[in-house]
Formats: sequence, structure tokens, C-alpha cells
Amino acid sequence: MTDRIKKLRDYILAKKHVSLRHDVIWTLAKSFQREGLSQECRAAEGLCAVLNAEQPVFLPDETICFTRTIKEIPDLYTEEEMETLRTSAYYHEKGTVFNISPDYASTIRTGLDERRSEIETRLTRAISEDDKSAVDFLSSALKAIDAVLDLAERYRIEAQQKGLTLIADTLTRVPRQGARTLHEALQFLRILHYTLWGEGEYHNGLGRFDQYMYPYFKADIESGILTEEKALELVEEFFLTCNRDSDLYIGVQQGDNGQSMMLGGLDPEGRDAFNELSRICLQASCELRVIDPKINLRVSSTTPSSVLEEATKLTSQGLGFPQYANDDIIIPALERFGYSTRDARNYTVAACWEFIIPGCGMDIPNIGAVSFPAVIDHVIRCSQATSFKAFFEEVTEELKREADRIEATLRNVKILPGPFVSILCEGRIEAGRDVCEGNRYNNFGIHGTGLSTAADSLAAIRQLVFDEDQVSLNNFAEVLDNDFEGHNELLASARFSVPKMGNAEPAVDSLAAALLNAFADSWEGRTNNRSGIYRCGTGSAMYYIWHANELHATPDGRLTGQPFAANYAPSLNVPVKGPISVIESFTTPDLSRVANGGPLTIEIHDSAFRNSDGITKVAQLVKFFIDSGGHQLQINSINRDRLQEAQKNPEAYRNLIVRVWGWSGYFVELDKAYQDQIIQRVEMAM
Repeated sequence: MTDRIKKLRDYILAKKHVSLRHDVIWTLAKSFQREGLSQECRAAEGLCAVLNAEQPVFLPDETICFTRTIKEIPDLYTEEEMETLRTSAYYHEKGTVFNISPDYASTIRTGLDERRSEIETRLTRAISEDDKSAVDFLSSALKAIDAVLDLAERYRIEAQQKGLTLIADTLTRVPRQGARTLHEALQFLRILHYTLWGEGEYHNGLGRFDQYMYPYFKADIESGILTEEKALELVEEFFLTCNRDSDLYIGVQQGDNGQSMMLGGLDPEGRDAFNELSRICLQASCELRVIDPKINLRVSSTTPSSVLEEATKLTSQGLGFPQYANDDIIIPALERFGYSTRDARNYTVAACWEFIIPGCGMDIPNIGAVSFPAVIDHVIRCSQATSFKAFFEEVTEELKREADRIEATLRNVKILPGPFVSILCEGRIEAGRDVCEGNRYNNFGIHGTGLSTAADSLAAIRQLVFDEDQVSLNNFAEVLDNDFEGHNELLASARFSVPKMGNAEPAVDSLAAALLNAFADSWEGRTNNRSGIYRCGTGSAMYYIWHANELHATPDGRLTGQPFAANYAPSLNVPVKGPISVIESFTTPDLSRVANGGPLTIEIHDSAFRNSDGITKVAQLVKFFIDSGGHQLQINSINRDRLQEAQKNPEAYRNLIVRVWGWSGYFVELDKAYQDQIIQRVEMAM
């Protein structure tokens, strides 16, 4: 890390740039309501207002600019209007386009002037065809582009006046024209990404950064414009831009902002695409040790051990990076879901870990979630089963009823327009339609939460109810309602005499596999109102807290108030033999059927990385995971003592980073419920 980057990093971590922000009293929603503005016009006018309110500012010694100065993005609809909209359709979360990875590459290559020309040509045709929908969308897109160009010009003028010649010269070309150098391309990307947040889209992934930036890197190296050291400095500066405004971005918790980046993997032609820029990105993240961008790495059985060791060096920093995705499993799974081979090979992740296709996907990969423990709990209370086989069949039927219930709420899903993000999506200009109306892929993702709690509970029911007759189903329900009070022997049996997932015990692992298959079956063949399918996944998002809070004790010995495991992991406080047994357990199911996303999460004590061969051993563990058929993996370096100390003395640990679910954040900024769950995770040694 150069002195310049270190100073810039320290400036951002100290939050000195926060003083550059100002409040704006927004009244747009009421004005738009009075004027009766269309949804497309609201999106464009809203972006114009946001960018007009921005003030060009520059951080010390930066060469890649654009820093958000307004504290809040305005609402474009009144509460009354949103309530009315939601009575006739389902709008997910805030209702806007989000969890998307646009096609940044094409616009960075051609420039916004070229995009503007395309839109004007298509608008002329739309007018001649009297296509009002196309006219509204295209006119709004033009207005959005002009607002971006205006802010870029104000930045250029301000930079020129302040003597910031490099920035001014860069903005003379981009974003109007296509980038020629890596520096120009990074500045262009910063502008595009910044603008999406301004338009109201959130959780905008950076996609396959090392692929679309590589041509600029390669050309600069070959021409002598850059050395690899200078390229690293530029990449590190760009990474820092992702940390300037992230505290302003919406999310369940601070850090949950979707700024994910995918490295490596196959290219659309099936060739290995890991390159020198991929390595530089790993190094940049390792040196900076900040929460953004979240690094993901695509791997396969052919990934060299040297790459896995470089990635493990990043893991050792305790950031929760990289998150691994196994091409050997994911690509065939995406093909099974209906993605073309070329697109499947080009996958990236959405905000956390859900798999999407950049540029041409308008999937909603987190639209709902099924609580496996809640399904089992419901069956316990109404079951007439006289055998475990019959009981599991009832669980299967209840999964289908739960799918029916969720699907019924999603029969008319709509999304609010985003004209600017639409021009970064394949085919939208030619179609004359906003991406909110759909794109090539429009699938919905359904999370499955609490799998290990559910599998352990099924094992407990089979053993304690049907095999050993320690308790009846009816009595078990009463025991659970009373949190095992007065039933200490039954609690001890549930906790210690029943096999637990994570210890490579076929008796319970097979139940997890059967449950996931039943989950996949319950959604098989269903289609949504946007001509897409439903994809099941092993992720939990924040539901590992929410669903757990909705449920009392469970048959595995979990008590009321205790959270589930995050994503795809052993239940909290369950003794496991070690990471090998965890991988063996969690690769037992057919993961190709539940490949919406959701990583196996393994916590390893940070002492494992202090040994001379620690990096090699953990890299070998990743290799074992890949060869075992795992689909997605997080390995987190943690120290429980340090986390507990940080709870007591947060000021001393202001920059302590932890992996939460599909993202990383500063531990002291998390709500206590999330802090406590992280502390309770199973901490393993190598």
C-alpha cells in the first residue's frame, strides 16, 4: 500500500469525509402526487433532483472522484400512494430495481454520448409508431443521462479550478466518451455505480470486475502506461471509493449494502478467466482490510493450489473474504434452472450470494423464505403419524402448503422503474422498455432457513419419539411450548444423545438431504407472473434471526430466543469434530437442486493462520470442499475472546470486521442480536 492510499484509507476510516455532507428537505413525493407524474417521469425527475443537489467535493490526494454529499435519497411516492400500489400488486422491499448486476462494460467502452445517440434513434421510431410506453421510458432515460453528464461537468470544472489536473482531464473524456485506460475505466465505473444509488436502486453488485476491467489493465501494462504496482494503487483507490458512502446505503444492518465483486471462473466460452487483475484484486482487499467491495472467487476442481493459497491469505485477514463459488456445481445447476450455457458460465452474485447473470438478468433472488423448523413445528402439532416415515411425509406435504402460501402472495409482482439502470441492461433500449418490466431472466429465489436445526430436530423426533418412545408428539409440543422446563432429561437427550449435522453422521445428514430434496420438489414446476421460475437456495439472509425469534424451542434442544445458524452451517453451540466433518455433512445433499445461493459457513479460530503451514492447510480445506461437490463456501477467521472484548469496549475495536451472513461489516456497528449470534458460532481449529 502506497503512502497516498494509506492516507486516503485513514481519512475514510476516520469518517472525515462525513463533514462534506449536507441535509436536503425533500418534498418531491408530494409534488409528484399533485402533478400526477407517471412512474417513469418520477424516476427521472428524482435522479435529476438528487444529482442537482450534489456538490462536487474532492478527498485529499484522490484521483478517482464522486463522493455523495446528500444524506438521504428522496422518496418518489407518498406513503398513501405506496399503500395504494401495494393493494393491487406485490412490491418487494422498497419496490425498486435492486440486487442487480448491470452491464457496466458496454457503457464504459462506448460512453454515455453513444448511449444517448442510441436512445434518440430509438425514440424517433417510438414516436413514429405511437408507442407511448417506449416514448415515456426513452425520454426518461435521456433526462437521466443528461443529469449524470451535468454533474460530471460540474465536477470537471471544480477540479480544474482547484488545480486537480488529472481529475479534470479524466472527466474531459469520461463519462461522455468510452474509457481508454484503466484509470478512466475506474472513474467511469465509479460514476455509474454512484448514479445507481442516486436513482434509488440499491445492492448494486460490481459483477465480474476482473473480466470487464482486464482489457484496460492489459493494454496499459503492454503500452507502459502502468506497472503492476501502479495498477494495484489504482484498484485500491477504487476499492476505497466503495467505502465512502456505504454508511448511507440502506440495508438490514450497516455493511449490508450489496457491493459484491466476483473474480475468476470460466468465461462465456468456457476458458479459465482468472488473470493478473484477479490477483491484484485479492491483494488490494488483503492490504486495505475494509468491508467493501465484498470479494467472491469462482473456483473449480482445476483451480491451482497457488490461487487457493492467495485467496486464503485474504481469509486470514478476518474480513470474511473471499466467498467461494464452485463452477463445477453452479454452472450445471444454472443450466438446469434454464439459463443458457454461455450465460451460466458468466454468472456472478447479487448482493450477498444469490447467483445472477450480469446485464441480462432481472431475477429477484431473495423474494421469500421458508423456515424449515417452523414447518416441522407445525407438523408436530397436527400429526397423526405412527411412524417416522409417515411423519416425514407430512413434513413434505407441509412444505408444499407453505410454498402454496408464499406463491399466493407473489401472484402479481411489480417493480418500480429505473430508467438509468435500464440503459445499463442488455436490450432495454431496443425494446423501449424499462428493466423493471423484465429481462431475459426473471426468476424468483426462495431461501430455506434453519436447515441444521431442522435436520437435528428430525433426528431427535425419530429417535426420541418413534425409536425410544421417550415422549409422544403431542407431549413434545407441550414441552417445546414450555421451553423444556421440567424435562431436563429429555433436553439432555435431545442435545447430547441424538446425532447432529456437521459430524459426518449419515443418520442425520441423510435427513438434511431428504429435506432439501422435498424443499426443491415443493417449488418444482411453479412459474411466476414474470415468466420466470422459482429457485430454491440454502441461504438464510437475516431470517436466521427473524425466523428464530418467531419460534419457541425446537426438538433438537434449541431453546426459545436462540438464533438459527446463518446460511448453511451447523447449529449454534453444537460440538463438531472439525471442518472436514462439517464439509462431509453439508456436501451430502444434491446441491444442484438448491443453487439459488447460500454458503456453507465455517468459522476457524484465527490461531490457525499463525502457524507456518496454516495458509496451506486452509487452502487444502477449500480444495477438499470443491472436490466434495460443495456449491458455495465462506471461511471466517474469528476470535471469540476478541469479539466479546469488542462488545465491552467498542471504541477500541471500531474497525474490527466480521462476516455476518452474505456480507461483512464492522462488528461494533451491528445490533447486539447479530453480535451475539456471531459469538455463538461454532469456532473450529485446524
